[in-house]
Amino acid sequence: MPKRKLIRLNAYRTRFQMRVAGLGFRDGHVLVHRAVHEPFWTFPGGRAEIGETSDETLQREMMEELGVNVTVGRLLWSVENFFHYEQLDWHELGLYYLMNIPADFPFDPAKIVHRIQDGDNDLEFKWVRATREALVALDIPPYFIAEEIENLPLTFRHLVWRDGDLDKA
Repeated sequence: MPKRKLIRLNAYRTRFQMRVAGLGFRDGHVLVHRAVHEPFWTFPGGRAEIGETSDETLQREMMEELGVNVTVGRLLWSVENFFHYEQLDWHELGLYYLMNIPADFPFDPAKIVHRIQDGDNDLEFKWVRATREALVALDIPPYFIAEEIENLPLTFRHLVWRDGDLDKA
């Protein structure tokens, strides 16, 4: 098997990456995940690899992390995301899609529904109410999504997002 080539560049104390994530909904909830050592949650997805399309990235990541074939829907946002994490300044190109998760994937809004070891990270997945209030309470970057979760854009939207810029979304 050829070595994977993730789209990531390091330059001094700055890192660039391309990340693809999906928003999967069920019964008024959206699926989120986190590395158990982190205080924040994110939408499931991962780094793109050279030579694959963004929807292929999302399908691959969901097979690796959830063990299911998702159906990738329309692109909601492309985001030039700038943030500070693990003592580095990050510049991330993020693509956020709607996705359909198969009905046989567990659904229980009261508990963690899935766990997996992904490299050095223990990941856990749960369903959370798809409301601004619920996402703000979770601390789920990029933060503009909490503002739009109850009224998703009808057409694709491009943003430049810098941590702390909620008023500019």
